[in-house]
Amino acid sequence: MIRFGLCCIFLKAPITFRRTTAKHLEQFSRETQLEKVAEICRRNAGSLQNALRYCREHDIKSFRINSRILPLKTHPHVGYTMEDLAAQRQIIQLFNRCGSFCQKQDIRTSFHPDQFILLSSPRDEVVQRSVADLIYQTEVAQWVNVDVINIHGGGAYGDKHKSLHRLRKHIERLPEAVRSRLTLENDDRVYTPKDLLPVCKDMGIPLVYDVHHHRCLPDGISVEKTTERILDTWNREPLFHISSPKNSWESCNPRDHHDYIDAADFPECWLQLDITVEVEAKAKELAVLKLKKDVDRLAEGSRPQPKSLCC
Repeated sequence: MIRFGLCCIFLKAPITFRRTTAKHLEQFSRETQLEKVAEICRRNAGSLQNALRYCREHDIKSFRINSRILPLKTHPHVGYTMEDLAAQRQIIQLFNRCGSFCQKQDIRTSFHPDQFILLSSPRDEVVQRSVADLIYQTEVAQWVNVDVINIHGGGAYGDKHKSLHRLRKHIERLPEAVRSRLTLENDDRVYTPKDLLPVCKDMGIPLVYDVHHHRCLPDGISVEKTTERILDTWNREPLFHISSPKNSWESCNPRDHHDYIDAADFPECWLQLDITVEVEAKAKELAVLKLKKDVDRLAEGSRPQPKSLCC
């Protein structure tokens, strides 16, 4: 069974998540800052519940939670702990309800932190901020039963071998609650599946396979063989990513995502797997619902010819 995943936000459904900025909060006293972020946290917990209900009603079995659902949690000037918030108990209860709902409805949740999470960075302060953010997201993950906190390898910083060594070292030092949820993902500019698979196998870290990234940054190994190797890194249901290029595979930049997924880009070797596939497309829930129908047709044998030369 393929479990399709919706990523963070909606295009048409009236479900939104609130944010704020440090510049805005810095206008106010510390007491008012905490009141404002507490209210946003409460509202975002309610929005998450609505998002999960939408997923249940539309048979979408996975939802990626926005990594800023608790806004500015680790910011150096306006950041906070849950103990700082007078409403912490209510906020945690609301998120716990989301977790209970997911368990009852068999909805999987995940996090995909922003690109500034860089465990391979040579700068200690960057790594420290990255770890702080991973710890924050793990805190929320424990409330809502998230089993994947997915990050990229980061930059090569002029020496890919040394960068991968730093990545390994900093993963080893993570708290167990973080590390047990951590996954790595191949990207479209630096790290291919071939680069990351040794790290994942040696350290027991699952690899999230982004087939779009692999097609943009190939490593000489087929989608089929890569899929087979990546499945072996998982000790729970594997999670993959799917996208289609905005401007076609033949364009000078196939990295940008299309509004929808071209069914020809869905790997045939995934059709019979029990996996989660997060749909990274600009049409959000509309793209997920369309792909679900398209994949049903693919499974029935009406597969279109792939357009990508990298398949």
